[in-house]
Amino acid sequence: MQKRFSLVIVVMSLLLSAGKVNAQTKIGYISLQELIVAMPEFKKAQDDMGEYQKAIQQQANEYQEAYERLDSIFVADSAKWSAAQKQVKRKQLNEAYLKAANFSQQEGPKMIQEREQTLLGPIQQKAVTTTQEVAKANGFTYVLSKEQLISFPDADDILPLVAKKLNISLTKPGAAPATTPTAPAKKP
Repeated sequence: MQKRFSLVIVVMSLLLSAGKVNAQTKIGYISLQELIVAMPEFKKAQDDMGEYQKAIQQQANEYQEAYERLDSIFVADSAKWSAAQKQVKRKQLNEAYLKAANFSQQEGPKMIQEREQTLLGPIQQKAVTTTQEVAKANGFTYVLSKEQLISFPDADDILPLVAKKLNISLTKPGAAPATTPTAPAKKP
């Protein structure tokens, strides 16, 4: 009987201590997308990416124009050329076509993707690191991605805390600042 009583007390104490451990778990969430878009570094990176994409598109257009120029020359003048000249010109035409197609379909997109990673990687790393620091400082055990959640209480959103640490504003462009209601004017 005394062994059973001791066993019940041990089990109860384990359950109570497990309850205390679970009570200490604090879970928060954040939208890293919203945070990154609000960071000033993102705007600069976005502008840089726009310029880079224009440069890549310009290069692709130049390759395409070079191919079209060679093609029109080939069509116009091939009747005057010998078989050997046609073979050489056809090879040049094929090389120009492959260069234009390869650049617009493979090289250009790859260069854009690499540039994007170079520009956005440090920004994403800064967002994650700052989120981890804020979570630790505020006692959050876990921080989940808001985009993966279906339901979430506003109180557990750590985005405002992280934005404050980064000294950035989360107001959306064009949104009117919140106003406080004023008391109606007294009539004389």
